[in-house]
Amino acid sequence: MSLAHDLPEPDGLLTLARRGTATALVTDDRVISHAELDAMVTRRLEVLGTSRRLIMLECGNAVEPLATYLAALRGHHPVLLVPDLSAVAARRQWEQLAAEYRPDLVCSRLGDHWVDDEIRTTTTHDLHPDLAVLLGTSGSTGTPKLVRLSRENLRSNAAAIADYLGLDETSRAATTLPMQYCYGLSVVNSHLQAGGSLWLTEQSVVEPDFLDSFERAGATSLAGVPYTFELLERSGQDWLAVAGLRQVTQAGGRLAPAVVRDLALRAAARDVELVVMYGQTEATARMAYLPAGMAAQRPDCIGVPIAGGEFRIDHGELVYSGPNVMLGYARTAADLALGATLTELRTGDLAVQHDDGLFEIVGRCNRVAKLFGVRLDLDHAEHQLAAGGVRASLVVEGDRLHVFATDPEDLDTARAEISSSHCVPAHAVHGHVLDEVPRTAHGKTDLAALGALARRAPASAAPEDVASAYAGVFGRDVSDDDSFLSLRGDSLSYVETFARLERLLGTVPANWPELTVAELSVTATRPRRAWAWLETPMVLRALAILLVVGSHVDLWKTQGGAHVLLAIFGFNLTRFALARTDAAERLTSTLRALREMLLPAVVVIVGVILVRGSYDWPTALMLNFLLGERSWDADWQLWFLETATWTALGLAAALCLPGVRNLHRRRPFEVALAAVAVGVALRIAPHHDPGAVALYSPAASAWCVLLGVLAAYADTWPKKAVAALVTTAATLGFFDVPLRGYLVIGTVVAILALPRLPVPRPLDRLVGVIASASMFIFVTHWQVYPEIEDAGHRVWALLASVAVGIASWWLWTQGRRTLRARADGFRR
Repeated sequence: MSLAHDLPEPDGLLTLARRGTATALVTDDRVISHAELDAMVTRRLEVLGTSRRLIMLECGNAVEPLATYLAALRGHHPVLLVPDLSAVAARRQWEQLAAEYRPDLVCSRLGDHWVDDEIRTTTTHDLHPDLAVLLGTSGSTGTPKLVRLSRENLRSNAAAIADYLGLDETSRAATTLPMQYCYGLSVVNSHLQAGGSLWLTEQSVVEPDFLDSFERAGATSLAGVPYTFELLERSGQDWLAVAGLRQVTQAGGRLAPAVVRDLALRAAARDVELVVMYGQTEATARMAYLPAGMAAQRPDCIGVPIAGGEFRIDHGELVYSGPNVMLGYARTAADLALGATLTELRTGDLAVQHDDGLFEIVGRCNRVAKLFGVRLDLDHAEHQLAAGGVRASLVVEGDRLHVFATDPEDLDTARAEISSSHCVPAHAVHGHVLDEVPRTAHGKTDLAALGALARRAPASAAPEDVASAYAGVFGRDVSDDDSFLSLRGDSLSYVETFARLERLLGTVPANWPELTVAELSVTATRPRRAWAWLETPMVLRALAILLVVGSHVDLWKTQGGAHVLLAIFGFNLTRFALARTDAAERLTSTLRALREMLLPAVVVIVGVILVRGSYDWPTALMLNFLLGERSWDADWQLWFLETATWTALGLAAALCLPGVRNLHRRRPFEVALAAVAVGVALRIAPHHDPGAVALYSPAASAWCVLLGVLAAYADTWPKKAVAALVTTAATLGFFDVPLRGYLVIGTVVAILALPRLPVPRPLDRLVGVIASASMFIFVTHWQVYPEIEDAGHRVWALLASVAVGIASWWLWTQGRRTLRARADGFRR
C-alpha cells in the first residue's frame, strides 16, 4: 500500500501548472487552461485521498473523468478504466470486473453528473507500487482479464508518441476515440505530455456538424481506427479539407494498403500528414509507426519501432521489447500485487523485415481475431461457452464470426452470448448447425474444415436482428455504432426500415433514426401487440397512393392523393435532408434523396419512350412543365415528380445563400413560414398555364411540398397550431372540389398531431410495402390500368397497378443491394 512517491512522474502529463494559461482542454462551452486543469486535478485528488486505493472509473470524453484519471495518477492510485455504462454489454462487463476486482472507489456518470461511490476508505488489496492503470485489451473481450500498466509504461510511450508525431503546445487532438481504449488514452497522454491540448467531444464523426465543431474547436489532429475512416468516407464530405487539420493518425487494426495509399495521397494534397501506427494494449499503445511521407510508398508496412523499442522475429512471430511493455496480465484481484512478469511481448503477429528496415505484418499465429475494432480470443470464448454448458466452435472469416454447433439451442445461446458479452456486432455473428463437428486425426476440432464451411456459407446466414434488418435495407455491413442517419437513410429507405424494425421490435422508439443499432437492440424484447402503431406519414403515404390509383381507375371520384403525397414528400425531405445543420451535408442529402426518387422513375420513363412512345423526352428530364404542351396530355401524368424535384432543388439552392442559411440555422420554422408564403404567392401569381394544367406546374403546386416542410419544423404545440392554421388558410378555396383541400389539410394536421396511427397487425406489412413502393406504383400504373379498366375490371385494374408497382420496387431495390454487396465484397 505504499504511496511510492519516489517513482518517476509521467513528465508533462502531471506537471500541468507550469504551462500556465496555455489551453489544455476545449469543450462545447468552455476553454480550460493547463493551470485550471491542474487545480481541478488537485481538487479531485482531495476526494481520492492520500491512502492508496483501487479506483474504478467510468470513462467519457469529458472534463470530470479526465481530471479523475489525472488525479489518480498524481496520487498513485491504480485506476481501472471501463467504458460508458449506457450499453448493455458494457454494463455486464462492469459487473464482472467489479465482482472480480472489488474496487475501493467507483466514479461513474449519473445523468449529467459524475458521482463517487466510496466503498472503502482504505484498500484491502495488495497493490504493487508500480501499478498505475488497468485496461481491457483492445476493446472489451467480455472477460475480467486486464492489462497492468505502470507509470513508466505510460510515460515512455507518451514521450515516444509525442516525439515521432512532432507534438507541441500548438497540437490539439479531437477525442474521437474512447479513453478506456488504449489508442484513445494514448492520444490524451501524448498531447498533455507535449504541452498540447484536447478537444473533448463525444460527437461521432458521422454527425452532420462534426467537421464544423472540429473547426470551431481549433483541433489540429484526428485519430481513427479503420472503421472511423470508413464512416468518414461514407459521409460524402471532404473531411480532409476541414480548416486546421494538420495530422491524421491511424491504428487499431489493419487498413488495406490501397486505402492507405489513397488516403495518404489525398492527405498530402491538403498538406495533411498521415501517420499509420501499430500497437497493442499490452504495449501501452504504440510499438511502431510508419514515418510521415512513407504511407503512399509503403502502405503495406507498419514501419519502424518507436524510440526505446526493439523488434525481433522469432520463428516468424514479431516480438517486441521496450519500456512500454506491460507489467503483465491480471486475471484476479490477487494479480494486482504482481510486478513485471515479462520483459518482452510476443505480439501473436507473423512479420517480415524488409531490406530498408521496415516491418510488415503478414498474418496471425494464434486464434485472436479483431472484428469491428473488438479483439476476441476465440479459444477463450469457446472455453467460456463450455463453462456454461454450451458446446460451440468459433471461426473468423473476413469480417464475420461463424459459430458451429450440433445443438440448435447451443447455437442460439452461443450466438447471443458472443454478441452481448464480447461486444461483437450481432449481424457479424453467423450460425451453423452441423450433424457432427469435423475432427482431425488427433481428435481435435478441425478448424481448417470449419473455415472451409464458413467460406462457403451464404452471406444471408446472419440472424434476424436490428443490424441485419438495417443490412437488408442498405445492402451493406452494419455495425452496432451505425444509425439510420449515419447510414445516409432517406425518405424511401425510411419506410422499409421502419416496417422491418416494427416487426422486429414490436414498438419502435420515436427517435429511432438517431439511435444506434446497439441502442435499438435494447428494445428488442418488447412484446408485440395486436395493433401495430405505424408512423403517420407511412400510413398516409400508403393510403394516398391507393387514392390516386383508385381515382384513375374510376373506383371512386375522390381526388387529391397526389397533393397529399407532395406534403408527405416535403415532410420527409426536411427530416432527412433540409434539417441537417451542416450546409454541405444538407445539399448532399437533398441531391441524394432526389437521385433515389428520380433514377428508377427516369428508367421507367425512358423505357416507355423507347417501347411505346407515350412520353416525350422533356418528361424524362423533368422539364415537361416548360417544354411540353400547355394542355393535358400523357406527359402531364408525371407532374408530381416535376413539382417534387424542382421544389426540392429550389429549397436547397435557397439554403445555400449565406443569409438564408444563417437565418435557417437560428429560426428554421420562421424560414419555413416564409417559404410557404412564397409558394402561395407563386400559386396565385399570373402564369401561362391554362385550364386543365393550371394546378399541376411546379409553380402552382410547390406550396403543398412547403406545407410538409413547415410541419416538419413545427416541434412545439404552439408551432403546430400555427402550422395547422397556415395550412388551412393556404388550402381552403384553392381546389374546385373542397374535398381535395380537406385531404391536404387533414394530412398536415394528422402529421402534426398524431405521430403514429394504429394498423391491425396482419395489415402492417402490407401498409409498409405499399408505402415503400408508392413512387414505383405512381410511375408504372399509367402503363398498367388503362386496358384492364377499359375491359370493365376496375378492381383488377387497381390490384394490378399496385402489384406491378410493388414488383418493380422489389426488383429495383434487390438489384441495387445485390450489386452493392458484390462491390463491397470485391473491394474487400
